[in-house]
Amino acid sequence: MKKRGETLVHKYLPEFVYGGIDGSVTTFAVVSGVMGASLAPAIVLILGFANLFADGFSMAISNYLSVKSENDLESHQHNAKKTAIATFVAFILIGFVPLLSFVLAATIKSPYLVQNQFTYSIALTGFAFLFVGWFKGEITGKNKTYSSLQTLFIGGTAAIVSFFVGYFIQRLIG
Repeated sequence: MKKRGETLVHKYLPEFVYGGIDGSVTTFAVVSGVMGASLAPAIVLILGFANLFADGFSMAISNYLSVKSENDLESHQHNAKKTAIATFVAFILIGFVPLLSFVLAATIKSPYLVQNQFTYSIALTGFAFLFVGWFKGEITGKNKTYSSLQTLFIGGTAAIVSFFVGYFIQRLIG
């Protein structure tokens, strides 16, 4: 039940933050791993979209089952379907950001965009991390700069790890 003065944004903030951060982190990890392995940009699109929808669906279903289980154990009720949808939507929207430059490069075919698609993906994903962190800080009343930088650091660390895993595995097997 919605509390007095509580907006939908406040009510579903955990799902937005969790879904948004995980969507951008996991999708950008795929992008970074593929680029670290020096594979074709088409592989980024294939694996990126496969991850985006499969992982987004998995998170939404996991959220649904988690909230439903919590409802079964406790007397208060949360709308499990709405929290699952909020998680999925945030995951897909924010998780699409790392793929945007690759989609544009594949459709527009600008040589400059094609040559710099990973650089644009890094920049766009960095902005996505900062946005989600800022939004979290704004809604919770916490320091927005700290929240933004924390989210950027977490996402950036995951991307660096993924890039070097792709790089080293490609060197091992290539």
